Parts: sequence; structure tokens; C-alpha cells
Amino acid sequence: MSNKNCESCMMPLAKDPKMSGSDKYCSYCFRDGKLVYQGNDVNEFKKHSYEAMTAKGMNPLKAKFFTWMIGFAPRWKK
Repeated sequence: MSNKNCESCMMPLAKDPKMSGSDKYCSYCFRDGKLVYQGNDVNEFKKHSYEAMTAKGMNPLKAKFFTWMIGFAPRWKK
């Protein structure tokens, strides 16, 4: 079992429900051989991620925490 996190959203790859086929990104961030979110605005990505998490029924406070963690992902480091 992997202890690595997605380099875009920080989700543990071991918890990825669909396994993306990438050793760097989860199936939410990487599909059909490319990143789903092609932009470079971390705040826009965080907003989209938060909305997706809460739409799937995640507690808003927990979703806020996971959204905050996105800022530490290697993809968003400047």
C-alpha cells in the first residue's frame, strides 16, 4: 500500500477509489492521461475541490481542512 499523496490535491493515493494509472495523481485529478484541471490558479482549484467534496456529502468543515491542504501539494509550489 502506498503512503504517497496526490501531487495536485494531497489525497492519499491508497484511498483513491479508481486508481488513475498515475503514480503522482489521483483519479479525481488525472484522467485519460492528463490533469483534469489544466489551469494554474490554486484558489480556483481549491474552490472547485471544495464544491466537489461537499457535493459528495463531505462535512463542510472537513472539506475546508482538505481544501487548505491543497496549498501544500507539489503541483502548486512556486
